[in-house]
Amino acid sequence: MDERLNKADAAHDFPGFMGEVNPLVKFLGVVVLGIAALIWPDFTLGLFLVVVLFALALPIGCLKPLSKLIFGFGIPMTIMLVFIQGFYSPKNTVFIADCGFAKLGLEGLLYSLKIVATVLVFLGSFYIANTTTYIGSLVAALTQIGCPSKIGYLIFASLNVVPQMQRKLTVIRQAQSGRGLTTGGNLISRFKAFLPLIGPVVMSSLTDAQERGMTLETRGFGIKGTRRTNYVEVPWSFRDSVMLCVLIALFVVVFVFSVLDYSGMLSVTCQWGGVR
Repeated sequence: MDERLNKADAAHDFPGFMGEVNPLVKFLGVVVLGIAALIWPDFTLGLFLVVVLFALALPIGCLKPLSKLIFGFGIPMTIMLVFIQGFYSPKNTVFIADCGFAKLGLEGLLYSLKIVATVLVFLGSFYIANTTTYIGSLVAALTQIGCPSKIGYLIFASLNVVPQMQRKLTVIRQAQSGRGLTTGGNLISRFKAFLPLIGPVVMSSLTDAQERGMTLETRGFGIKGTRRTNYVEVPWSFRDSVMLCVLIALFVVVFVFSVLDYSGMLSVTCQWGGVR
C-alpha cells in the first residue's frame, strides 16, 4: 500500500530542484518576493527579482511560457501606466519630455515602473510556484500544519478552476469541431465560434460543482471530531529549512534598508534626475 502511494505521489512531482521544495516554502517565497519589491523605495529591486525569476525558470524548463507571460502582460501594462502616471500624476515636478499635449514627469514615470516591477514579481513568482507544484501537495502541506480542510479545499478549487475550465473548453471545442462547426479563421470567426462554447462550459462547470459537493458530503468532509489522514504526504527537509531562513533574512534586510531610506537616515536607492 505504501509503495502504491509513493508511486502515486511521484507521478505528481515536478522533476528537478523546484519539485522537491516544500509547497509552503515556494508560496511563502511568492509573498516575500512580492512584498520586498513593493516596500523597496524604487523599481530596481523588482527589476532584479524579475531577472532572477528568468534565471530560475531556465533550468526548470518554463522560460518560454514565463517570458510570454511577463512580456505579454508587462509591455501593455507599462505603456498604460507610463501614459497615465507619467503625464498626469499630481506628483510630477521634474519633466523630462514635452509631447505637446502633456509633459512626461519623472516622478510619475518612476512610480509606474515600480508598480509594473512589483506586479511582475508577484505574477512571475506565482507562475513558477504554481507550475512546479502539484496542488494536492499544497493542500496536504497546509492540512499537515493544522490548516482546516475546508480552507485547503477552497485553495485547491480556486487554483484548479482555470486549468479545469481550459480542459473543458478544449474538449467541447474539439467535439463541436467534429460536428462541423468552424473554430478557426480570423478574429471575427473565432469570436463567433466561441459564443456557442459558453453555454456548455458554464453548464458542465455547474454540474461538476454539484457532483463534487455531493462526493465530499458522502465521504464525510464536514464531520467534526475525527482525525483525517492525508493521501499525499509532503515531507519537510533540511533544504526547506535553509530556504525558509533565507527568505526571512531577505525580507528583514529589505525591510530595514527600506525604512532607513524612507526616513532619510541612509540612502540605498539611486537618484534619477534628483528624484528618489
